[in-house]
Amino acid sequence: MTRQDLVRLGASKQSATRRPAWPKGRLGVLIGAAVLALTLSSCSAGGGLEAAQAGSAGTQEFVSGDLRVHEIPPAERREPVRFAGVTERGDAVSSDDFVDQVLVVNFWYAACGPCIVEAPLLEEVWQTHQGNDVAFLGVNIYDQPSTAESFAADNGVSYPSVIDIVDKSVSQAFAAVTPIQATPTTLVLDRQGRVAARIIGELQSASILSALVADALQETT
Repeated sequence: MTRQDLVRLGASKQSATRRPAWPKGRLGVLIGAAVLALTLSSCSAGGGLEAAQAGSAGTQEFVSGDLRVHEIPPAERREPVRFAGVTERGDAVSSDDFVDQVLVVNFWYAACGPCIVEAPLLEEVWQTHQGNDVAFLGVNIYDQPSTAESFAADNGVSYPSVIDIVDKSVSQAFAAVTPIQATPTTLVLDRQGRVAARIIGELQSASILSALVADALQETT
């Protein structure tokens, strides 16, 4: 290989490093905007950002520090998630309550710093979409009901959460069909109860989740 070839190869690698590929479409635009904002806030702390696009049957994935956004095409979704539990208010809840609705499920606990930060963003998306065949449900993996209620009051969260600290049956039901790798994790289920999208890590923008919910609403069953 000549010196000129080496120079061209090095320039190509630098260019690829500087220009990560966003997922295409509306969600890609929203994610790109979120990354630009995160870059400004991360530089002083030395945080790195990486965006990646998976190439399997249209699957799109975005990675930014501790945040991972993964969309699952309908043909690749696994079976509907079946679950049942009791909320912090003592109300029974199950997957049967959300038939023909898009359901957003957020795994959290009160002492989780990212859970506190993202709580208003989740509530914002809930307020935007409620009444449009959309439901929100938290899954608290650690706290007693009183702690979960206090968290909801302190952070303005109006949707309920399952208290899943005894047998972890709700968490296990979801883990059987999709990775639950970190807390917080937010899932978007389609009208059939299948996981259509997964956000692992702290939600950085209400627009990202809102776009995922809107996409699931537009799908035909």
